[in-house]
Amino acid sequence: MDRRVVITGLGGLCGLGTDVGSIWKGMREGRSAIGPIINAQLHGLEGAIGAEIKTLPEHDIEPRQLLSMGRFSLLAVLAAREAMRQSGLSCDEGNAHRFGAIVGAGFGGYDATEKGYRDVLLGGASRVELFSGVKAMPSAAACQVSMSLGLRGPVFAVTTACASGNHAIASAVDQIKYGRADVMLAGGSDAAFVYMMMKAWEAMRVLAPDTCRPFSADRKGVVLGEGAGMAVLESYEHATARGATILAEVAGIGLSADASHIAAPAVHGPEGAMRACLADAKLNPEDVEYLNAHGTGTKANDQIETAAIKRVFGEHAHSMSVSSTKSTHGHCLGAASAIEMIACVMAIQEGVVPPTANYREPDPDCDLDVTPNVPRERKVRVAMSNAFAMGGTNAVLAFKHV
Repeated sequence: MDRRVVITGLGGLCGLGTDVGSIWKGMREGRSAIGPIINAQLHGLEGAIGAEIKTLPEHDIEPRQLLSMGRFSLLAVLAAREAMRQSGLSCDEGNAHRFGAIVGAGFGGYDATEKGYRDVLLGGASRVELFSGVKAMPSAAACQVSMSLGLRGPVFAVTTACASGNHAIASAVDQIKYGRADVMLAGGSDAAFVYMMMKAWEAMRVLAPDTCRPFSADRKGVVLGEGAGMAVLESYEHATARGATILAEVAGIGLSADASHIAAPAVHGPEGAMRACLADAKLNPEDVEYLNAHGTGTKANDQIETAAIKRVFGEHAHSMSVSSTKSTHGHCLGAASAIEMIACVMAIQEGVVPPTANYREPDPDCDLDVTPNVPRERKVRVAMSNAFAMGGTNAVLAFKHV
């Protein structure tokens, strides 16, 4: 259980771009990818906005495999392949059984489910498409990553709404620490631009009509995004033995539950997860230079997260840099914290804190240094990433420079 776990490869896609370099550039510049949704079949939801991936990158995934893949699975596979390329690893008969994948999904293949309903109930079809079921299952992305790369170690899915990415990374760390695997691919993927999902979020009255403004007094709610983020995780010994470039160490994990309300956030759960993360990493509050906030842009979430941060960090809460990159890539649900992991690792690598974009008005209930609109050069040796999901499932990760 004392094995150190490090990150040696990153991959990602979201509205900001289709690789880690372009995602980080957009985050760092505070460029918002939020705008009209033009590619998704939203069946009459005119004027819907989101952080959409406009064009997918070229790839050589076999057509036969593509037939059985929904959009969230495809995004996960593309991100996993990029992460593998950066890591310099390959999977073969000699190491496949020590190489696994865990992919978080908040909602999974709702595009396949909705198409099936429309084909049969509205279109009069007698059956749904052959692979509808396997496209829709939440574990589909993990399975497709495994098949695409030949991974035969621990492979499964994690689904905890908006904390799924962090929970998947935490679970992958455990596989390595317990000795079940030497290398794991982990992260999250979601593609929720489908009619039913948009209407469900609309019914909760949390969608912003214009853009996402976390911590700004004039914020009006969430803007959805789509995407995937993946990391190659391996034991420190495994990485150093092969001369790998280490991007960061997963220094601590904190998990908790609110046990209070299925949709409304609470202070005690996020507070407990952040405290547990610091304890697991053997860090003091003042060791954290950057905190990537959950920061959804709703009135309640941002106020409560601010209160929880103050409880945990005390006076240091006003000294460290905080930002919500959801202001640039939207809320990517099961992929959100996996994409925000990229922000933390790159902040450590480059010494730049990405800003909270679209910020306009100070809120006395959100009085932290939220890095408004402009990136900040700052040496970051430790970064923390918050993920607080509907249902009160919380997952916080700490990343450290090696």
